[in-house]
Amino acid sequence: MTFSSLVFLCIFLPIVFVLHSAVPSLKVKNGLLILASLLFYAFGEPVYVLLMIASAVMNYLFARLIDKTQPKLFLTLAVLCNIGILFVFKYTGFFVQSINAVLHTGIPVPQITLPIGISFFTFQALSYVIDVYRGKTAVQKNFFKVLLYISFFPQLIAGPIVKYKDIEKEINERHVTADGAAAGLRRFIIGLSKKVLIANTMAVCADAVFDAGFASVNIAGAWLGAIAYTLQIYFDFSGYSDMAIGMGKMFGFHFLENFNFPYASVTIKEFWRRWHISLSSWFKDYVYIPLGGNRKGAVRAGVNKLIVFFLCGLWHGASWTFVIWGLYHGAFSFLEEFAGGIRKMPRILGHIYTMLVVTVGFVIFRADTMSEAVGMIGRMFSGFDFSPAYTAQTMQLVTPYFLFMLVMGILFCAPAETIVKKLRTAGEAEDLTGKEKGTQAVLYCVSVVLLAWCIIRLSGGSYNPFIYFRF
Repeated sequence: MTFSSLVFLCIFLPIVFVLHSAVPSLKVKNGLLILASLLFYAFGEPVYVLLMIASAVMNYLFARLIDKTQPKLFLTLAVLCNIGILFVFKYTGFFVQSINAVLHTGIPVPQITLPIGISFFTFQALSYVIDVYRGKTAVQKNFFKVLLYISFFPQLIAGPIVKYKDIEKEINERHVTADGAAAGLRRFIIGLSKKVLIANTMAVCADAVFDAGFASVNIAGAWLGAIAYTLQIYFDFSGYSDMAIGMGKMFGFHFLENFNFPYASVTIKEFWRRWHISLSSWFKDYVYIPLGGNRKGAVRAGVNKLIVFFLCGLWHGASWTFVIWGLYHGAFSFLEEFAGGIRKMPRILGHIYTMLVVTVGFVIFRADTMSEAVGMIGRMFSGFDFSPAYTAQTMQLVTPYFLFMLVMGILFCAPAETIVKKLRTAGEAEDLTGKEKGTQAVLYCVSVVLLAWCIIRLSGGSYNPFIYFRF
């Protein structure tokens, strides 16, 4: 991580929290959070903060127009404008490259810097205007409340995708208790620890394997890299979601869970109910159900799912690897609709099947090109070359610290599900027994130790941004 991470952790967040706690007026609190959010985004994207503000203005006006006159017309314009902005900044280069590859043309590929988190705040804005059109959310006449909703810094650049109706009451009225703020801080530290201690350690191994290329690894190295990346992306993204949920609590907001131990799933369908829940529910509410959902038969439902998974893959990035990854998951989801045997498998076999599909899928997700993905997957199932060169390269990655974090990663991504769920919510109840209070005191002491450990790792570590910052 860079110096900016420590600035955020040790200066920015504490100052904003203290000021937010000190001012009595909710109006001033909201203004402070808007200012802090704009400064936070401008620190990394000084120009594109204007784009985010423009998005907020545009969607605020569209929602007002939808509420007053010709709702279908202005909803259509809102969708076209939002998707158009997303296309220009995220997909123009990909579109031109694809045309050049198919038609053998030489159209110059525009070099457009991708604004951080544009997919997240665009989808949030779209959910707001669509819900206003559907009558599920009352139009907000105060622009600054819409701006706070879109720009709120804890979940601005990597989710979870929050619907306006879920936090509308807290924008208008909220209370922060000492217990709630403390529980939020602990949740933030849990997320930070997942990122800094586990995800970053897995990233060293995954990057080494994928950067070396499939020709440089055998079956052991390929599986080591694939498993490391599977753990990295989970602890990286769920860690950010934990941090966002924790920071939200510190300021009086309660975001919905974004991960529910997806690696405990026994089918791909269940995996997607547990993985990136805010994105899955977004596509379900605003794409799958409008397409007809499962109301027109199993085949049509399967086709609708394939469309959703195609869009889900494309949402993740302007590359055919992401599109293929989405369709790959869609194909297995489609298969499960018609292959009842998969759903009836013993739980242990279902879990093995699901994790095998997910792990292979993440190789496609991680690879820069499909040829690299196919090569790496081929090595995972046929790379039986155990010459000293291959073995030595793999053993260099398997350090004691890596093995320790690998065990911790496997433990806390599924088997310790019940324990972690209790840790998420413990400490917020007001009627704790003496024993429970003692347990909470120990847990807070552990949190302090974890925070200190994270700061030490950040101070001496290399830059390793959250994976989903680029989406």
